[in-house]
Amino acid sequence: MKKLLIGTALVAVTSAGSAMADAHGASACLITKTDTNPFFVKMREGAQAKAEELGITLNAYAGQIDGDNEAQVAAIETCIANGASGILLTASDTAAIVPSVEAARDAGLLVIALDTPLSPIDAANATFATDNFLAGELIGQWAAATLGDEAANAKIAMLDLAISQPTVGVLRDQGFLTGFGIDTVDVNKWGDETDERIICNEVTAGNEEGGRTAMENCLAVNPDINVVYTINEPAAAGAYEALSAIGRQDDVLIVSVDGGCPGVQNVADGVIGATSQQYPLLMASLGVEAIAQFAKDGTLPANTEGKDFLDTGVALVTDQPADGVESISVAEGTDLCWG
Repeated sequence: MKKLLIGTALVAVTSAGSAMADAHGASACLITKTDTNPFFVKMREGAQAKAEELGITLNAYAGQIDGDNEAQVAAIETCIANGASGILLTASDTAAIVPSVEAARDAGLLVIALDTPLSPIDAANATFATDNFLAGELIGQWAAATLGDEAANAKIAMLDLAISQPTVGVLRDQGFLTGFGIDTVDVNKWGDETDERIICNEVTAGNEEGGRTAMENCLAVNPDINVVYTINEPAAAGAYEALSAIGRQDDVLIVSVDGGCPGVQNVADGVIGATSQQYPLLMASLGVEAIAQFAKDGTLPANTEGKDFLDTGVALVTDQPADGVESISVAEGTDLCWG
């Protein structure tokens, strides 16, 4: 995994190296879903550090909550008005934001989606992201392998992101079900599955309070839930709180995605069984490099071979490895967390 990440980074640095000398005067915008989620905090740190290194101006914007499309639209309008060279965007509503993205591209800005592909994905010039379907698939495979024969009797709570079903939430949800061995029906949306093992689909807004409420709602449907898929680690922490309140924290398998340092610690502490780790600092720093290169000579970033986005890597983190599912240890995940 370390070799994969290093190799990806070197390719991008090589292609952007000539931008370093001529980046002064360029500017970039980073627009995230919120400015409080640790994932986006790390993304901002990566973008700022790379912008300072390359000598370009970075302006950061964020919604008040996950799902605040209006704030992101306003931020794009500001970036256009200010003559930015490019925008790095983690969209709250991956379809509703498209007209604003088109306006930015028409104005000559490079738009790169970070982490969350737009709908359609080619609405942006490029996407730098984890393979979110694979991230979900890994935790699904791990959960099924860990349960063994009992996977056939699982009672699963699906704690998703938002009713609007942004692409990142759909990809992780459908990846998990595929990995677990459940028919996804239409892989482009969640909630249409007919497998009786799925007890509920609740939304969390990707935060701890939402995760707790969603878990409480699912337990009201069936108190015997024994597997919990969560869109991210803050939602997983909230789910664990709800389970702890009824004394079930030790007999329910929780899996998640993000691999931030607090999330990896939750794996170490037994709150989460396994999580798929992604690398937001890398996404953002590569995005700033791409904007610098574009500002210099109009070069557009390239996709990973065989994919319609630049894959920034993923690794399953657990101290309970399962046969046939590649993973790294908590110690390794701690060394890599969000780098």
